Amino acid sequence: MEFLTSYWWVIVIVLILFAGLKTINQGFIGVVTMFGKYRRVLSPGLNFLIPFLEQISRKVSIQNRSVEMEFQAVTADQANVYFKSMLLYAVQNSHEETIKKVAFKFLSERDLMQALTRTIEGTIRSFVATKRQAEILGLRKEIVEYVKEQIDHLLEEWGYHLLDLQINDITFDKQIMDSMSKVVASNNLKAAAENEGQALLITKTKGAEAEGNAIKIAAEAERTAAQLRGQGVALFREEVARGMSQAAEQMKQANLDTNVILFSMWTEAIKNFAEVGKGNIIFLDGSSESMQRNMQQIMAMMQMKGDNNQSRN
Repeated sequence: MEFLTSYWWVIVIVLILFAGLKTINQGFIGVVTMFGKYRRVLSPGLNFLIPFLEQISRKVSIQNRSVEMEFQAVTADQANVYFKSMLLYAVQNSHEETIKKVAFKFLSERDLMQALTRTIEGTIRSFVATKRQAEILGLRKEIVEYVKEQIDHLLEEWGYHLLDLQINDITFDKQIMDSMSKVVASNNLKAAAENEGQALLITKTKGAEAEGNAIKIAAEAERTAAQLRGQGVALFREEVARGMSQAAEQMKQANLDTNVILFSMWTEAIKNFAEVGKGNIIFLDGSSESMQRNMQQIMAMMQMKGDNNQSRN
């Protein structure tokens, strides 16, 4: 008790010193003021303030922060567009001048958020007002780039910078959405019909080409077969004529009547008619006059054949 009475002032000094110790959490920067005027910044960790004179006016977060926004805009053709977006931003750096901007530009964090969101909403609205409703859905990337370009300098004056702006959803009034769905459906049906028509045309074209090629091949084959048949008949006739000439020559040497050869040819022809006739009926005049007339015609043909052979020789 006597010690406390004698050294009370030591206890007061220790308490005053402990009152000047302040801790700043990681991810924050402390802003120190004295009598309401800016003095310095405090880094994360244990710091010492002049007791009862200096005080931490504000702790500035240097971590990334995000905020979701929902707002409406009007296109050049008077269509309502509804946006849902996410904003990611942060303090530029931990330098003293930057921290001073962040700490004293706005009265509170709420005022900063209001100014930031309203600025972005106004920038997007001004961009959308120059575009038509049909163009908006395809301009998501262009909208983000336009916003960043317009507000980067402004955020720099406030001590912040925009990390990312994501437009998560773009919608229209129900009537417009329904009409857009019908347009998409009709375009799909049109594309399907066009594809089906092209497929049918290709099928028909290929079928016609195949049929034409088949007819062409068959015609070429028939032509070749006809040529071969004609050559066979010609060779057959040539051999028959040669055989008949030799037989006639031998019969002359034997002093026999050559009409026997013609009669033999006539009978062989009748026999051939019967074998290959396939049930068809062939009427032949069997009178002596008819046979004599046929013999004369055959002899004339043989005489013509002989004259042709002599002329060739």
